[in-house]
Amino acid sequence: MSPRTGVVLLTRDLRVHDHPALATTCAAFDRVVPLYVLDPALAGLSPNRTRFLHQSLAALKEALRRLGGDLVVRRGDPVAETVQLAREVGAEGIALSADVSRYARRRERRLRAECERHRLALRLFPGLTVVEPGDLRPGGGDHYRVFSPYHRAWSRRSWREELAAPRRVPLPDGVTVGRLPDPPAGDSPDAAVGGEDVARRRLTQWLPTLPTYDDLHDDMAGDGTSRLSPYLRWGCLSPLTVAEAAGDRDSPFVRQVCWRDFYYQVTAGFPEISGTAYRRGATEDWRYDEDALAAWTEGRTGVPIVDAGMRQMRAEGWMHNRARLITAGYLTKSLRLDWRPGVAVFFRWLLDGDVANNSGNWQWVAGTGNDTRPYRGFNPVRQAERYDPDGAYVRRWVPELAGVEGKAVHQPWRLPDQLRRTLDYPPPTATPSRSAEV
Repeated sequence: MSPRTGVVLLTRDLRVHDHPALATTCAAFDRVVPLYVLDPALAGLSPNRTRFLHQSLAALKEALRRLGGDLVVRRGDPVAETVQLAREVGAEGIALSADVSRYARRRERRLRAECERHRLALRLFPGLTVVEPGDLRPGGGDHYRVFSPYHRAWSRRSWREELAAPRRVPLPDGVTVGRLPDPPAGDSPDAAVGGEDVARRRLTQWLPTLPTYDDLHDDMAGDGTSRLSPYLRWGCLSPLTVAEAAGDRDSPFVRQVCWRDFYYQVTAGFPEISGTAYRRGATEDWRYDEDALAAWTEGRTGVPIVDAGMRQMRAEGWMHNRARLITAGYLTKSLRLDWRPGVAVFFRWLLDGDVANNSGNWQWVAGTGNDTRPYRGFNPVRQAERYDPDGAYVRRWVPELAGVEGKAVHQPWRLPDQLRRTLDYPPPTATPSRSAEV
């Protein structure tokens, strides 16, 4: 009997541990081809994410080599390249981790049609979330629109078994592996390095601080978050691995992992989330002011906590979760600018930028999304006084204010005229500590 061959098309699952598509294919087939297709349609969207992606691919290649295999790299249309390679190696089927974005679902539909045409089996696997987006459904709906009932159902749901890395990934003889390009420079000089090994070390090093997470994760200067979100976005870590390592399903940290799953199931039910208001009847009376948008983007609004957050993002390709809420709230609630350009700016700079969480969180803040209190306000000065009480976070990222003492560091300074004319802080309101960034 001739050996059986399967192809694993990798997308946002760049790891060997707890990888259902890879593990199942290695168990079912004699030869396995791990494939990544560099799609020109996605090139240039974010230099930061492109660098992180290439670093992660290089790490994955080394991990596969240690298991006796390799990462096969192609460039072009992912559907055409995948089917062509499958036919070249005589594969019986293709494995793929299921995803929810419009791009991913269009790729899946096209791939399924081509597989049917060429008599190839196509199987989708879990792995990008803890609980698959379609597994939890409320009565009378296709997805949960409010987080709290979703969290209750998610916490009670039995999870799939976490999988070990395959013992061996036997690549067929004669396959042209292809070469990974060198990682581009990126735009953020202090951005984190991608890769599964880095991700697993970060998780191991951070776990001892987990008991203090609830007390410290909103301390902007203390930076008590895990910073695992870029690794979850690219699948260098399985979200199930992270949730299992954290333990208690009702803990504040695991609740953040649940928020991530929540937005995936929202996006699966509402794929237009990046450009269309999610909430029925949402009022969208936005201003459009290119100067104000540019000042916000570049961290020169004159509102210290806002400028600090935006400058951190540009320097690190990452922003503290509380700063994300404050900066997004300032753009939409204080400046009254449309949330869609904000989505684009975050997507341009953030290593963890993805359709589901980036767009879902922005709509939550803007009052067009899943927030049950869409008219809540974000007073940036009061937020800063609460979450950066001694001004350490602001001084770190806005060195012009290094000599300002105490809470005075949070008062607006050098406010540009175009912002001064439109600035209208809403009354302070309590805002829950939530974000899909963990």
